[in-house]
Amino acid sequence: MGPPPIVTGLSPNEGPPGTRIKIRGENLGKSPQDLVGLTICGVDSLLTAEWKSENKIIAISGPIKGKGDIIVTTRSGGVGSCNVTFKGYHIATIGPMKESAVWVEETELFTWGRHSLSPSSYQQEDPLGLSVEDAEKKIPEDDLLQFYPTRNGDITSNDFSAGWFLLENHQTTSFNDLHAGLVHLRRKVQGQKEGQLSFLKANIGAVMDQIDTLVNLKDRYEADLPKLGHEPTLKLEKAIKESEHEARKLFDEVLNRKDRAEKTRNALNVLTRFRFLFCLPCVIDRNIKKGDYDIVINDYIRVKNLFHKTDIPIFKAALNEIEKRITDLQTKLHQDLQNMPITVEQQKRLIRYLVNLESPFDAAWDAIKARSEYISKKFGLIHNYHKSLEKPDSKSKSGSASKYSKYNKSPNTEITIIPACVNFTDEICLSITETFPDLWKIGQSYFSGELQVKIEAGRQTEYKHMVMNVIETYCKYVRGSLIPNTLDKTERAQYGTLTLPERDEMALYLPELLHSVRSAYSTFIKLDLPSEALDLVNLVLLDLRIHCMSIMFQQTTEQIKQLTENWKINYTGKFTGVTELPLKFLNLIEDMMKAVKESVLSIEQREISLLENQMAQKEMEKQMNNMLIAFHNVLNNLSSSEDYDECENGTPVVSQLIGTPVSSHKTSSKSNIPIWEHRLLIILSNCLFTKITVLDMLVTKFKENGFPPLQTSLSSAKIKLEQLEKSILDKYLEQKSDPLVGTIEPSMYLGRFDWHLSIPPNDIRPYVKECINNLINVHSEIIHISPTLLNAVLPQVVETVAEELYRLMSCAQRFSREGAVQARADIIALQEFLEGYSTEKAQHYFKEAIEVVPPLDRTDEIIVEDILRQCRARMKIQVMCLRKA
Repeated sequence: MGPPPIVTGLSPNEGPPGTRIKIRGENLGKSPQDLVGLTICGVDSLLTAEWKSENKIIAISGPIKGKGDIIVTTRSGGVGSCNVTFKGYHIATIGPMKESAVWVEETELFTWGRHSLSPSSYQQEDPLGLSVEDAEKKIPEDDLLQFYPTRNGDITSNDFSAGWFLLENHQTTSFNDLHAGLVHLRRKVQGQKEGQLSFLKANIGAVMDQIDTLVNLKDRYEADLPKLGHEPTLKLEKAIKESEHEARKLFDEVLNRKDRAEKTRNALNVLTRFRFLFCLPCVIDRNIKKGDYDIVINDYIRVKNLFHKTDIPIFKAALNEIEKRITDLQTKLHQDLQNMPITVEQQKRLIRYLVNLESPFDAAWDAIKARSEYISKKFGLIHNYHKSLEKPDSKSKSGSASKYSKYNKSPNTEITIIPACVNFTDEICLSITETFPDLWKIGQSYFSGELQVKIEAGRQTEYKHMVMNVIETYCKYVRGSLIPNTLDKTERAQYGTLTLPERDEMALYLPELLHSVRSAYSTFIKLDLPSEALDLVNLVLLDLRIHCMSIMFQQTTEQIKQLTENWKINYTGKFTGVTELPLKFLNLIEDMMKAVKESVLSIEQREISLLENQMAQKEMEKQMNNMLIAFHNVLNNLSSSEDYDECENGTPVVSQLIGTPVSSHKTSSKSNIPIWEHRLLIILSNCLFTKITVLDMLVTKFKENGFPPLQTSLSSAKIKLEQLEKSILDKYLEQKSDPLVGTIEPSMYLGRFDWHLSIPPNDIRPYVKECINNLINVHSEIIHISPTLLNAVLPQVVETVAEELYRLMSCAQRFSREGAVQARADIIALQEFLEGYSTEKAQHYFKEAIEVVPPLDRTDEIIVEDILRQCRARMKIQVMCLRKA
């Protein structure tokens, strides 16, 4: 025995007698024959039960009142149980003459004890006496039409097909069951045939009475024919119509009440059932004001799914009102979508609303275009605003100047007014950093399908052009505000209308502006823009870096040109014998290199090194050459600014034998400024120091800071400094050597001396001593200025002295014996005393001067040696002064 049946659900769970109940549960019978009992609230309802499956039975409730269980009994499981209850109730009987709020049909749909024969309640029985299978298992009607194109499965139809009927109702029924059904059908047909004959036999009397009645009716019709004529039905029809008319008079009021009640009931039913539809316009207005667009969209979609195919005028009118509000909402959302500024998330939400509302607008693309136009418009507004601030009374004040103070190399200069082009570049970089990512994000969402909109052909090309146009406009504005020379004439007139400040002032702002452009470039890189767009910004950044570097070099060049000499010689420390001028030059270049390295040479993401760029290298070489030339010109100008008021007679007197000596430490009439010769030595010392030390230090600094060696500029600078050294040395020798040499001849023949006179020599001549003293004076002057210049200056002076001595000896017409001894002693004394600073050429002149003097015998040579020995003893200090360390 199987498990007992269990009822778990009812639909409906209450109703009057005659309610059709769907009973659901478990183990409700394996077949219609297995169902042997069904009670609803204690009333047997098996006769009205229709078994559908093990889980479903349909039955009609009987005359029950109150709550009770529905108990199913099967052969296989026995008496079952019920987990739910059914409530039965009776409806008061309402007659045709009784007033009621609702109309009740006079014809009963169900009369207890028999089924209604009305067509609406007729249910076709299975002719085979088998249960009909569940609808879920039936073959679709379209498939059956393929097998039976002109037939159907309706038993009452002339096109009935048994195959169709079996496939539709008994697809899974076994053959034995079908055979049993056939036997049942034959027995039923045979029973109907036998029933007709037995019916006649049992009612033969009634049949004969009916025949007699028909005969009497015929006789009376023939008797009435002369009286009533051949058309008695016309009078009968007239009498019937009159009776109907009178009857209607009796029931007009009742019928009118019925019509009104029906209309009222229908209206109330419609209003109650479709209250959601009729109230929706007001609900939409209220939710739109509150901003609850999701609720509006859900309600609209629900109404549209329910009533989009309706033909009822009142529903169409309500739908038209709803459509008007939805159209207004679409327009409002579309306008809100394009009103900037707005976040990307807000735009996406509005696009989703419009897509759900099936808006005719291309909302997503309009959002992208609105953002692009907003960025371009904002660029123009920013440009016009800063252009208007260029009026004398409209410049921005010092409030935003603090971030540029670190680039101000002049501490005494206070930045009080920021140029309009600087503020404009800052603001446009900030603007594109804030606005462009939103344009890119909404575009990516559009093409990735996130917005769930249809993408028309050619949109990608148009979007690319849009993005490139924004980037290109930004680049042109940056170029126009900072480097307008990189634009053509037409673009310069459009984008480069802001006034650029002076070069020195611009140098204060360029590093920070370069940082702003780099920040914007970094934002583009993070967005993973196409290389074509990034290359536009990278090219602007490269040109700006080169321009910034050039401006910083030029600023340093101008500062070098303004260097002045304080003539204070450094005698202590690492660098002695020079002034602060070369070190100032070096410090300026060092500061410039640090600033350039920090702001320009530093390489950030996706940037190329300026050291690898040929144009940058050429510009760097050019500007470095300009700086070196500028310092060369400073030294050259200092060496050319002679004060002619220092010497009243033009050339200073250096001979004590023929005039008054001039102090070698005499200062200029200007306070703390050395005399011209000392300044020449100082300049020459600085020049040598620059060529030998400073330039080499620059090479080291260039290498440490990552700069190229710039050998061409340094080599050219060394050549120029060498030429300047020679020029300064020539000027100094002109001031010192020429007057000194010019006194030798007058001093040599002082006191009417001549070489042919027979004056016994006992010492070297005074002109020799004076020449040695003058050289010691020059030596002291150079030592006082810069000892490193001794080897550069004294050999030149000694060379001119030797050359002059040779000339004078060659010009002597005749030498006496005593004169020859004197001349040889003088020449040898000068040669020995000046040996430490004699060049090969000077030694040659001394040798040739000795060869001009007639040769001496042994006695005369002893006299010469005795004179030289006494001279060395007496002039030991002078010898030590001129001895080369």
